[in-house]
Amino acid sequence: MNAITSDRLAEILPLLTARFAASAADHDRDGNFPFENFAALHAHGLLALTIPAADGGAQADLATASRVVRAVAYGEPSTALVLVMQYLSHRAVLTTWQPALRDRIRRDAVEHGALINALRVEPELGTPARGGLPATTGRRVEGGWLLSGTKIYSTGIPILRWLNVWGRTDEAEPRVGFFLVPHDAPGITVNPTWNHMGMRASGSHEVVFQDVFVPEEYGADLRAPAAWAERGTETLSWMIVLQSVIYDAVANASRDWLVRYLGERTPSNLGAPLSSLPRFQEAVGEIDSRLLTNRTLLDALTQAADAGQPWPAERALLVKHIVTTNVIAVTARALELTGNPGLSRNNPLERHHRNALCSRIHTPQDDVILATAGRAAFAAGAAI
Repeated sequence: MNAITSDRLAEILPLLTARFAASAADHDRDGNFPFENFAALHAHGLLALTIPAADGGAQADLATASRVVRAVAYGEPSTALVLVMQYLSHRAVLTTWQPALRDRIRRDAVEHGALINALRVEPELGTPARGGLPATTGRRVEGGWLLSGTKIYSTGIPILRWLNVWGRTDEAEPRVGFFLVPHDAPGITVNPTWNHMGMRASGSHEVVFQDVFVPEEYGADLRAPAAWAERGTETLSWMIVLQSVIYDAVANASRDWLVRYLGERTPSNLGAPLSSLPRFQEAVGEIDSRLLTNRTLLDALTQAADAGQPWPAERALLVKHIVTTNVIAVTARALELTGNPGLSRNNPLERHHRNALCSRIHTPQDDVILATAGRAAFAAGAAI
């Protein structure tokens, strides 16, 4: 593949942004998965961006991965969400696996553009980040496991080559972790349940596993439940930055459309564009202040992670909360300022707002973030 240098990204990313933006409204309207976007990403080597160079990838740092995700999300954020799951899998999840299995997944991504994502959420359990054992169970059989259970919100399932399924074993003392399942393994059913108001092209459908055979070596990372309690601060920084960048890019797209609209809209009774009025100038200044806050925080968290000095979890998590709050406020303010044109589905603003609202659903949610920050503050206060 072509070397992914900064100059190369400067050349290809604007083209990909424009290409993805051109079909974004159609994918949003119909809920169709953007397969063609991933073909383009693979053609430019971007599906293997965070894979080590020794395995054929670009070994990108967080700043580079963030740059790519921002450009993709500005055009079509559902594509960016699936891409982020690919990057996080290759950067963090696979690093604990046996080398032979890990290297196979990496080669598949480099050579064929194969995508992977973790399937974790269940109808009864919800997100495992809040505790509890999954209902999805691997039953021990000769040579491996028979996996059964149901996963919901399985982002990217129409295109995933590898399903990294969070489940438990049927042992007397259950282990919990990942079972790696090829997408075409017998016993898998995909139910097209994803019909959300935002991120409609992400293909986050329900997946049912019924006695799916998983070879022994594909029980990729199974541990005692307590061993999953901690998440490395560097991995946390990657997750927070890349997920937040998706929605910050959506907010920037809203801002840019608003500025163009206000600059072009000239009511006959005014005889000048709306951008000439102090009310709208002040409002756009408010929007820009929120976006500057987002970019400053995301850049600082990124630089710290790339320097090997990631922020403490309670501080890093607050970045997600702040960015999410600002993103939703920006898109809501843009709708308030534009009235009917903003709400029209002939324009992108209402779609941006619907997508922005989805920023709240990603783990960890605001209540967990703020409680974590509060506990850290009290602990620090007790030590004074």
